Amino acid sequence: MYYVYQIVDEDTKFYTGYTSDLRERIKRHNAGENESTKGKIWKLVYYEAYLSEKDARRREKQIKDSGQARRFLRERIRESILEASSD
Repeated sequence: MYYVYQIVDEDTKFYTGYTSDLRERIKRHNAGENESTKGKIWKLVYYEAYLSEKDARRREKQIKDSGQARRFLRERIRESILEASSD
C-alpha cells in the first residue's frame, strides 16, 4: 500500500508527500530527518491510500503542482487543519 499524505505544523504550514510506511514517515518528519520539515512538530491531517505506487506519485504531483487541487483538498479538510494547528 502507498499513501499520499498531508501534514501541518503549528503555524499551519503544509507538507505533502507519499510513502509506503505512513507511521514511520511521520516519525521521521518529526525527528528532523527531512530538510523541508526539520525543526517543527507535524501532525497528520489527511491521507489517501493506493495499491499502485505510480498512482500515489501521480496524485502527490497533482497536489503539489496544482493550486486548484491544493485549494480543494484544504477546503475538504478545513476543520481537521484547525484542530491540528490548535492542539
